[in-house]
Amino acid sequence: MQPLKSIPIILTIAGSDSGAGAGIQADLKTFAALGGVHGVTAVTCVTAQNPKRVLGVQPCTLSMVRRQLEAVFEELPPSAAKTGMLYSAGIIRVVAEFFRRRRIPLVIDPVMMSTSGARLLNPSAINVLREQLFPLANLITPNVSETEALLDVKVRSVEDLRRAAKEMYRRFATAALVKGGHLRGLKEAVDIFYDGNEELLLSAPFVRGFKTHGTGCTYSAAITAYLATGLSLVDSVVRAKEFVTQAIAQSQRVGRHGVLNWFWHQL
Repeated sequence: MQPLKSIPIILTIAGSDSGAGAGIQADLKTFAALGGVHGVTAVTCVTAQNPKRVLGVQPCTLSMVRRQLEAVFEELPPSAAKTGMLYSAGIIRVVAEFFRRRRIPLVIDPVMMSTSGARLLNPSAINVLREQLFPLANLITPNVSETEALLDVKVRSVEDLRRAAKEMYRRFATAALVKGGHLRGLKEAVDIFYDGNEELLLSAPFVRGFKTHGTGCTYSAAITAYLATGLSLVDSVVRAKEFVTQAIAQSQRVGRHGVLNWFWHQL
C-alpha cells in the first residue's frame, strides 16, 4: 500500500446555520468543492435559521470554544484559518488569545448581520474585534454595511469602496477586501482589494433574482482554502472571486429557495 497523500487542513471558526446555506456548513461545502483540503471546525454559536429568517441564536460557552480550538490544533494543526460569526466580545477574546500564540494565515469575515437582518455580532464586541483580532489577520473581508460600521463612514460608490479599503489597511495594518455586492445602481458586483502595495478591482455581472445568503462565508472560505494550498493572497482572492461568482450564477433551487451551487465546477 502506498503512503497516504497529505493534504492541507483548514480551520473555520463560525456559527452553525441550520438551513446549511451559510456559516460552518457553507465553509465546509466550499472546502469540499475545491478539493485537496480537509476542513475542521470550531463552532461559536448554534443558530436556528432558514433562508428566510433567524429564529434564535445560542452562543457556545467560552470554554467550549477554547476546547474546540485546542482539540483541533492538538492533532490536526491547520495550514490556514478563517473566522465568521463570532457573536460576542468574549468569544473574540478567546480566538484572539489563541492565535497570538499560533500564527498561521488568518482571514477574518467580520460577520455582523444575517442576510435577513438579524444581528450576529453584539455591538459591544465591535471594538474588541477591531483592537484584538484584526491585528492578527492577513485579510479582512467586510461587506458594505460592515465597512460602514467598522470605519464609521458611508459607502455609496466604487470610489467609496477604494477609500474604505485603503483606510482599512491604514487603521489595521492588514490587507482588506471590501465587497460592494450590496451597492445599488451598479450593473456589476464590484470588490476592492488593497494590501498596501497592490490594488485590485474585481467585478462580475450581477445575478438577478438570487438572495446573497452564504456568499460572504463562501468567498472568505475559498480565499482561505487557496491560501492553504500555497497560493499568494492576491491569487487567492482572484480565484475565490471567480469561484463565488460561478456558485451564484449556477445556483440551484432547494424547496422554495435558491441556494449556492458550491460544486458547480464538478458538474
